Amino acid sequence: MISRHPSAMLRSVFILFGCVLISGCGVSDSSTNPKPAPSVGGQVLKSVAVQLNWFPESEHGGLYQAAADGTFHSHALHVEIRPGGRQSPVAPELVLGRVQFAMANADDVVLFRNQGADIVAVLATMQNHPRCILVREDSGVKTFEDLAGKTLQRQGGRAFLEFMRSKGLLDQVKEVPYHGSVSSLVTDKDVAIQAYSFAEPLLAEQQGVEVRKLMLSDIGWNPYSSVLITTGDMVRNQPELVQDFVNATREGWQHYLADPQEGNAAILEANQHGMTIEALQFGHQELKTLALPDDMPPGALGEMTVERWQTLVSQMVQLGLVDGDKVQASDCYTTQFTEKGGGHEIE
Repeated sequence: MISRHPSAMLRSVFILFGCVLISGCGVSDSSTNPKPAPSVGGQVLKSVAVQLNWFPESEHGGLYQAAADGTFHSHALHVEIRPGGRQSPVAPELVLGRVQFAMANADDVVLFRNQGADIVAVLATMQNHPRCILVREDSGVKTFEDLAGKTLQRQGGRAFLEFMRSKGLLDQVKEVPYHGSVSSLVTDKDVAIQAYSFAEPLLAEQQGVEVRKLMLSDIGWNPYSSVLITTGDMVRNQPELVQDFVNATREGWQHYLADPQEGNAAILEANQHGMTIEALQFGHQELKTLALPDDMPPGALGEMTVERWQTLVSQMVQLGLVDGDKVQASDCYTTQFTEKGGGHEIE
């Protein structure tokens, strides 16, 4: 798994915003060629498209589970899941109205809003972020401070790196580009790599190397992950559709975490980039602890708090990644679709 690079998405947002303002960028008007509404058992379904932020993996399991086991249909939804890739145009697709929902991480939402995109988080699948620094067991590295004198393969410009740098954790670390492979770590005990806890550790262990995960969440960098996002316009103007999709997606995740068989089969069919059932099973086990930490009940899956969002925005402002005058934590998310009786709403 090659970790995502949000800067590419942000460049796409900027370019597409300018294109939309100047020429409309060739946005099609589906009303000129309407398609018949899909139906199941005589029930007309509402069509929805959701853009993934990466190739289909276990981190998207709830969506594929809901599609495979009929949960979306039970909520009168016909859902098209659009796989992502190395430069997934998440924010542009939402802003241009080509999809109604997408997947991202919470720090992506903050960056999107800093660029002027009215993107809003409506469900947070992972309470704890899977971002980690992966080291070999025999490296002698047990804490982040022990990285001094080691080589770290990473993608430059990432928010978590700036956080580590602000803590002095990279002062004596040699930073080199990361190309999406565990091979250097496998062959050299003095090499560490950026990783997601549900992916790269398995790849290293399959090559006979025992590894240790240094979780960024343990030192205070913990944005929500696998966040379901939409636009402010959708929240304000189509709240019923947003509620239906949030409910169905939440149920899909609950089903996936309980038994991922159908969801994994659907992911394998959709991902033609070397995905294996072993990787999905490993990812599923890791995701359970990230989505429902500290004995969190399944019914609470996806919840968000103002404290977490305020902490994240404050961190990113302090790191110089966003302008505090442009981004307010209260605008980044809403809990009106996940809390009984409503919750925090956006204006």
